[in-house]
Amino acid sequence: MRNADIAAHFSELADLYELDGAIVHRVVAYRNAAAAIREAPRSVEELARAGRATELAGVGKTIAEKIETLLERGRLPQAERLLEKFPAGLVEITRIPGFGPKRARKVFDELGIGTREELRRAAEEQRLREVPGFGARAEESVLAALAADPDGSARGRVLLSRVRAIGEEIVAALREHPACQRVELAGSARRMAETCKDVDVVAAATDRAALVEAFRALALLEVTSASESGARAVTHNGLPIDLRVVAPETFGNLLQHLTGSGPHNEALRTQAVRRGLHVSEYGVLDDERGTTHACATEDEVYRVLGLVYVPPELRENRGELEAARARELPDLLRVDSLRGDLHCHTIASDGRASVEGMAAAARERGLDYLAITDHSASHGFGKDVSPDALRRHIEHIRAVDESLGDDFRLLAGSEVNVLPDGSLDYDDELLTELDWVIASLHSSFRLSEQEMTDRMVRAIEHPLVDAIGHPTGRLIERRDPYALDLDHVFEAAARSGTFLEVNGNPNRRDLSERNARRAIAAGVTLVVDSDAHGPETLANVGYGVATARRAWVEGRHVANTRRWDELDPLRRPSSTAADA
Repeated sequence: MRNADIAAHFSELADLYELDGAIVHRVVAYRNAAAAIREAPRSVEELARAGRATELAGVGKTIAEKIETLLERGRLPQAERLLEKFPAGLVEITRIPGFGPKRARKVFDELGIGTREELRRAAEEQRLREVPGFGARAEESVLAALAADPDGSARGRVLLSRVRAIGEEIVAALREHPACQRVELAGSARRMAETCKDVDVVAAATDRAALVEAFRALALLEVTSASESGARAVTHNGLPIDLRVVAPETFGNLLQHLTGSGPHNEALRTQAVRRGLHVSEYGVLDDERGTTHACATEDEVYRVLGLVYVPPELRENRGELEAARARELPDLLRVDSLRGDLHCHTIASDGRASVEGMAAAARERGLDYLAITDHSASHGFGKDVSPDALRRHIEHIRAVDESLGDDFRLLAGSEVNVLPDGSLDYDDELLTELDWVIASLHSSFRLSEQEMTDRMVRAIEHPLVDAIGHPTGRLIERRDPYALDLDHVFEAAARSGTFLEVNGNPNRRDLSERNARRAIAAGVTLVVDSDAHGPETLANVGYGVATARRAWVEGRHVANTRRWDELDPLRRPSSTAADA
């Protein structure tokens, strides 16, 4: 059973427990376990059969036993018992945008609704408004959501790059309105999560009704409900949008609340209660004084609670509140900290621009250096660079570099393919002519964990490999990571001095945030690259930086925050020492 399948069972169990009114800690535990299983760098089935499932973060003895039961029976007995109580279709209703387990349970209890079709009919017949907490606007939202995903086949999550393109367009349009004082994205899009289920927008305005009307007029939206305090809409491709408009003095409270995450906010409220404070989207209530702190900025919210400001990317309840109280939050990596980009492609392989075009775009972005790393001889997906072609390519890159002046360095590199046995598809004599070698796996993904790990470690230990590109090979929502023992991979990278990449392609973001954090804890140095295939996608490095920030990565952990003359001596220190 693949990790994604195991994770789906635990996600379903969490939904069923929430439908059943279980305590929130149990629900959160199963959701966290599902996330850990889904993101696990190794086969969870293999770990479980070896009695080692508890090595995964968020998986204790009880959940490990449930994994073993699932592998034996193909189902979780707890889920089977709850499915006797609730129809299976009710779980699907919980995944409709704007719903969730509590609202699904309410329509089930009040109207006996247990399928998407029954919910649609109730909304069309205006029976939903009979349920406390529902009304005509709720019926409109339900029908819009069901129309956007009529058969429930959509996965419900949208890649961050697509979400931010829409969200930033909305924010930019609202900022142009004269009544707008502030407007920001919130939710998972602001936390720079990999995917989002919707878009939250928070605004402060002198004339709230006028700003809502401007939102209603946006061509990309179908507005399902609106009032002076906000509006809900669905984009034409089915992405739900929620706008909230408040007075400027409480903008910080609402922005903090809607940025989340849920676990972060829950932990924040729990800590605040111990200090006699109650945190909500409306303010921070002080029990002793009987006063409410209205906060215009998020910084004020955290300061009232005795904390330093927590960057949105860290708000996942992974130790950030304890670090904020102790004034020990990391000095997170920034896009402008990067001095160079060490992974990009040109028309020599599968890119869309010339060497000259990529170099000009990199200089325009303020970079000091750029490595041209076209695909090697056996990439197998479109145009590849044969050994003779690579020699000519190197000469051309060197000539372009000479023409650029002393303020910018263009490096001759290659993204070399790692073959199934861990060898490379260029010989060492040719590799020594390059300034930079990044090695990646592009084929034979179905090898066993041991074979794949041995393959990766052999590439890492190759004396001419500088970095490993997109190390786990995952494509978000499309392809699971390779079966790898990442502990061995990280140990080999730290020992050999080979860098591991955080790839900025928004479909990859690989290493993931969890694995990048594990890597730096193991002593690995990272590189954060765009993997650009055209000048416009050099900006994708921002998604790599976002991933690194969510992994608590600082500039000191990343090699390409340094000038090239500072980075060059860091490459393969063990082999350099051996040569000396």
